[in-house]
Amino acid sequence: MLGRGGIAVVAEVTGLDRATIRRGLADLAHPDRLPPTGRQRRPGGGRKALTADDPTLATALRALVEPTTRGDPEWPWRWTCKSCPQLAAALQQQGHAVSPSTVGRLLHAAGFSLQSPRTMMAGRAPHPDRDAPFHYIAARTAAAQAAHPPVISVDAKKKELIGHVKTGGQEWQPVA
Repeated sequence: MLGRGGIAVVAEVTGLDRATIRRGLADLAHPDRLPPTGRQRRPGGGRKALTADDPTLATALRALVEPTTRGDPEWPWRWTCKSCPQLAAALQQQGHAVSPSTVGRLLHAAGFSLQSPRTMMAGRAPHPDRDAPFHYIAARTAAAQAAHPPVISVDAKKKELIGHVKTGGQEWQPVA
C-alpha cells in the first residue's frame, strides 16, 4: 500500500525484519497457502516439555520433595512444605533449567495439591488421637472412589481461633 520503500518504513516502525514482512505479504497474496484456521503453526510445533529434554528433572524434584512430603502415599491427597520458588532454586543449583511455575505443574502432575499454611502454637503437644479422624476419612474416601460415585467430605465442627493467630489473605470491604 505504501509503494516503493514501504517495507522499509513498516520494518522501521514495527521493528520487524524485512524478510518477515515480505513473508507476510506473500501469505496475504496467496491465502490458500495459509495453515488451517485456528492454528498459527503446523502440528508438532512449539517447545518440547522440559522432562523430554531433561529426563532426570522429575527424579530430582521427587528427591527434593520426598523428605518433606505430608500425607500417606496411599491417600488421594499429598502435599509438601516447600514452596515452588524454593524447589526451583534447589533444582537450578543442581543444574536443571526450571522455573517455579514449571515446578508447580510438575508437582500437580505428580499428584500433589496446594494447601494453605497452618499456624502452629509453640509448646503444645498434639492430641494422641489427632490422626484418627483423618485416617477414617481417607479410608472412606478410598472405598468410595473405588465404587466410583462422587465423594463429598464435610467438616461440620465449629472452629474457634484461640491465641495469636494470623489471618491470611485479604477481603474486599466497602469504603466508609
